[in-house]
Amino acid sequence: MTSTFKDEVLSRRTFAIISHPDAGKTTLTEQLLLFGGAIRAAGTVKGKKTGKFATSDWMEIEKQRGISVTSSVMQFEYEGFRVNILDTPGHQDFSEDTYRTLMAVDSAVMIIDSAKGIEDQTIKLFKVCRMRGIPIFTFINKLDRQGKAPLELLAELEEVLGIESYPMNWPVGMGKEFLGIYDRYHNRIEQFRVDEKDRFIELDENGEIKGESPIKQSSLYEQALEEVMLLDEAGNEFSKDRIANGTLTPVFFGSALTNFGVQTFLETYLKFAPSPQPRNSNVGMIDPVREDFSGFVFKIQANMNPAHRDRIAFVRICSGKFERGMNVSLSRTGKPMKLSQSTSFLADDRSTVDMAVSGDIIGLYDTGTYQIGDTITSGKEAIQFEKLPQFAPELFVKVTAKNVMKQKSFHKGIVQLVQEGAIQLYKTYRTDDYILGAVGQLQFEVFEHRMKNEYNSDVIMEPIGSKIPRWIEETQVNESLSSSRSLLVKDRFDKPLFLFENDFALRWFQDKNPGIKLSNPME
Repeated sequence: MTSTFKDEVLSRRTFAIISHPDAGKTTLTEQLLLFGGAIRAAGTVKGKKTGKFATSDWMEIEKQRGISVTSSVMQFEYEGFRVNILDTPGHQDFSEDTYRTLMAVDSAVMIIDSAKGIEDQTIKLFKVCRMRGIPIFTFINKLDRQGKAPLELLAELEEVLGIESYPMNWPVGMGKEFLGIYDRYHNRIEQFRVDEKDRFIELDENGEIKGESPIKQSSLYEQALEEVMLLDEAGNEFSKDRIANGTLTPVFFGSALTNFGVQTFLETYLKFAPSPQPRNSNVGMIDPVREDFSGFVFKIQANMNPAHRDRIAFVRICSGKFERGMNVSLSRTGKPMKLSQSTSFLADDRSTVDMAVSGDIIGLYDTGTYQIGDTITSGKEAIQFEKLPQFAPELFVKVTAKNVMKQKSFHKGIVQLVQEGAIQLYKTYRTDDYILGAVGQLQFEVFEHRMKNEYNSDVIMEPIGSKIPRWIEETQVNESLSSSRSLLVKDRFDKPLFLFENDFALRWFQDKNPGIKLSNPME
């Protein structure tokens, strides 16, 4: 491959933003897009009355509720880098979508609310990043509001998450008394709410302000200096290698809402974040600069353009160069395909993409060909990238169409939304009645909303409580074992399984039927 191709790959930075709901994830995404020139004005999730919504919240229900329920993909260029941001849903009911998205990135940006510290969902998502060994960059947000002491927040990072930290900058004050940040990495003070020409104050070789400045007279500046000295003497050492292997997180303080500290964060992140990394497959590690094109589908989204009723498969490119119209094969089936319709993204605003390289995320128009986890490749070798995580659903409902005359749109809607992977579909063994399974209640609410608005199909959902799914071999199917406590059903691939009422029902069944082997492929 040419050095130009290699340079293209090395310029890619692909990351996901993770956080607990309301920590400021979507707001930070908006500000990054603003710096990349991708949008003219940052929308805010809270701005419902103005009709101005966050770019990454494209779905109608997201605009109504002010939350992100799908992973959005956005691309922009900044100072010679091509940045791919994947904004993930923070709500725990959508963690499966988020977990799969984390398989498609090379680094993660973790946002922490300075007042709330580290919250439950952040802990879960952090563990996935650690499991994959990907670099984690921390942005401690909302410094313009009163929050926990910065040293306390660093202690939380180390005690709750078990990761060492290195503050790249340090706050001078907080809340109404927030004066700015002491930038350790660039050896300067960045002042809050001042004219652009006065924003930066250079520091001398001792790390103190040169000459006179109003901030120098503040006791908050003196306190920040003392804390920075403490960090210099007793804090962790900066290590590019440890950032790269995910054992040290660089920490940045700022305020996404007021767009303070975001540019400094972006520029520093781009210096230390990894370019596309090799990916594990059935034939070993696949180098991103390998000549053959390869990639995997990590997400499928229906109706991003409701007017066209389209469906998009999101593909992370792992090696080689994508060119529109190229011939590839789908590893699962061995079927040859031509990739003629492809897009790049700014949430739901799309443009045709003719060329993309390792690290990029592209969208392929899908007529039902792809499944989540599919590998596509232009090479002769049958590559299969490692399996994507799948969650066993915990809540279940029976679902029927309210209007029997609209069965066609009802069935089409269910099939398409199930293929996205947010809900699981089961059918009763004899009657083929539909049962849906989900990780959380909000997934059912989104399903109901989308069925009505995107497929013009009102649905009736009858809760049947939590269940424990366990699969069995087809040769062992015995319908007489089906009951309300152990319901025999088929999954969407027609594989048989039982839905057990609880742990007691599962254990009782195993004791009574020792010859039936139960399995859970989602573990």
